[in-house]
Amino acid sequence: MAIEPEEVFETLSMVSEQNLDIRTITLGVNLADCAAREMDRLCTLVYDRVTHAARRLVGVAEEIEREYGVPIVNKRVSVTPVAQIAAGVPDEDLTPVARALDRAAAEIGVDYIGGFSALVHKGTGDADRRLIQSIPQALAQTERVCSSVNVATTRAGINMDAVLQMAKVIRKTARLTAERDSIGASKLVVFANMVEDSPFMAGAIHGGGEADCVVNVGVSGPGVMAAALAELPEDADLMAVAERIKETAFKITRAGELVSREAARRLGVAKGIVDLSLAPTPAVGDSVARVLEIIGVGECGGPGTTCALALLNDAVKKGGVMASSSVGGLSGAFIPVSEDAGMIAAAKDGALTLEKLEAMTSVCSVGIDMVAVPGSTSVEAIAGLIADEMAIGVINAKTTAVRVIPAIGKGPGDVVEFGGLFGEAPVMEMNRYAGTVLAHRGGRFPAPLNSLKN
Repeated sequence: MAIEPEEVFETLSMVSEQNLDIRTITLGVNLADCAAREMDRLCTLVYDRVTHAARRLVGVAEEIEREYGVPIVNKRVSVTPVAQIAAGVPDEDLTPVARALDRAAAEIGVDYIGGFSALVHKGTGDADRRLIQSIPQALAQTERVCSSVNVATTRAGINMDAVLQMAKVIRKTARLTAERDSIGASKLVVFANMVEDSPFMAGAIHGGGEADCVVNVGVSGPGVMAAALAELPEDADLMAVAERIKETAFKITRAGELVSREAARRLGVAKGIVDLSLAPTPAVGDSVARVLEIIGVGECGGPGTTCALALLNDAVKKGGVMASSSVGGLSGAFIPVSEDAGMIAAAKDGALTLEKLEAMTSVCSVGIDMVAVPGSTSVEAIAGLIADEMAIGVINAKTTAVRVIPAIGKGPGDVVEFGGLFGEAPVMEMNRYAGTVLAHRGGRFPAPLNSLKN
């Protein structure tokens, strides 16, 4: 499927006028051959493997930016879940591996490196346990490392013991970075049905079924989508809206496909997927919330928001899937509060509540994302929030996630500020009626009936 010159020219117009960019180019790196029985040896192997495999990533991305005029905002690396390669070392503290990853990321010049991760949806192994308990210190002591833990799948159900453990880890991570607005928690995500090829942080890992090195690309484009929809008359029906979204998603995705092909060719690695997700930024005009409002919602979070988001998500996938030879990752529309100017405004206005966000996650790509809650929020309440989101993912056979920041020392009405793409987040009111029983029952939420597909 050739990419025509006209498509490139149209892409340049979207870049200059509508904030189009490639949100991330992420190189997945297999660390399986780094397994060792001594911590120092493991860390050396990890550092050497990452710096060798990704040494040309930033340079190649910058070449493509210059030649095609399409900004590539982030250059990132994802690695094999560290719990899987650290099983052979006896150390309780796996933070040294995170520090080795952080040094490697700094050396090659990438923004973030993901994969300080574990998959515990059906049970927690010893290495998984050690990694999870190391997360707070690992994220407090590093700048570029991201962490993720998968606690649920449709086929296995929900590991409720892991849900409670992750609630405790989130709070501890927030406390250890309290002087920086609890930023450590912004680099930690809890998943149901985690995907193994996402280019987006904080949840990117290099899955076990992938080639040794793979380029995955994540597109952006809320600004482009908003501009395209704004051209429609107000009396255009929803079928016309959906068609315009599909047409625009195709054009956005073609830019990602071009970058993906070129990067893989120049790096000499496998071409992975293009993630279709509309990823917002704090910049005015680059907001998924604004797209929903153009579709017709009075303010994001108001009645009709979930319907508009479902339409957007579905049409983005239908349009984007025709534009790439390999679509994957999460692919849809992201709704991170702190990273979206419209979401921030809606949360401050009271139009967008945590409960409405949860309803929206039933039809969006991820889940409760970059949401700040009061620092006094109990472990049980955080565990309940995670469990609710995992249930949505498990029952609906989709990826859902929680990236929540307990803002230590702050309450509703306050703001946490992270800067850059992470933006700022108003501290949202958290329902106080979680109780003390459910989170501590433990065990496993059984797989739903729709998991029996064989």
